Amino acid sequence: MDVQFLASIAPIVRDDVAARDFYQGALGLSFEGGEADYKFTERLPGAKHFGLWPLGEAAMACFGTADWPDDVPVPQASVEFEVRDVPEAASELTGKGYRLIHDPKTEPWGQITARLLSPEGLLVAVCYTPAFHEEAPN
Repeated sequence: MDVQFLASIAPIVRDDVAARDFYQGALGLSFEGGEADYKFTERLPGAKHFGLWPLGEAAMACFGTADWPDDVPVPQASVEFEVRDVPEAASELTGKGYRLIHDPKTEPWGQITARLLSPEGLLVAVCYTPAFHEEAPN
């Protein structure tokens, strides 16, 4: 098998309105297509990274401990949206009533992240990843 790129990611939503409010209203994504309640976009630039993230490592990144807190729903997936200014994006999200898991911080690998849970329980990051912006050597 020769996987070429991440073709699709689609959260399984239980509340269509809350999902659209979050992804379209809070994150500013557009959805140009769909049938019935299924909405999609094919205008979001492709994913740069796909990984298998152990829950203990996600907990460490979010809470500074290897144990996911009992009072926070355990996410089923993580999706990261690259932004120009993480503190500004985090402020926009909190201004719209969303609660961050953590404020913007620089990860050990250099990525700047702020994370929250989406209405359907995905771990969502707004981030800036310097390695994705470095020019390739000639």
